[in-house]
Amino acid sequence: FLLIFQLKCGNCGEVSEKWQYLRLMDSAPLKGGRGSATMVQKCKLCSRENSIDILSQTIKPYNVMIIFIIFLVQLTLKNLLPMCLQAGFAAEGAESGTPFNDINLLEKDWNDYDEKTKESVGIYEVTHKFVKC
Repeated sequence: FLLIFQLKCGNCGEVSEKWQYLRLMDSAPLKGGRGSATMVQKCKLCSRENSIDILSQTIKPYNVMIIFIIFLVQLTLKNLLPMCLQAGFAAEGAESGTPFNDINLLEKDWNDYDEKTKESVGIYEVTHKFVKC
């Protein structure tokens, strides 16, 4: 499971220039021995420690047009705001079982061709939102 974000510091508003890659299996210790998170980083501008934790128990498959499975996930963000979601999605043809890996939704459209079913497949007009819980 991989999420790729561009992040903004909740303290000073600095937006990261680089894309941040989050993998469910990653873990980094929090400052002061307060546990761990999926990612811990220090803001380059204000030096504040920020963290993101993927809550694995919240990952649920979500069927879209019967062809693709997309995941909904809940994150715990400490002092970080996600700005944009880039890639890390994968799908499988419902009838053919053809895997489609590394789907990039930054352009809001994605398409490919399923050789087994001889059909064009795609995801179009993608929108996403981050909801504060």
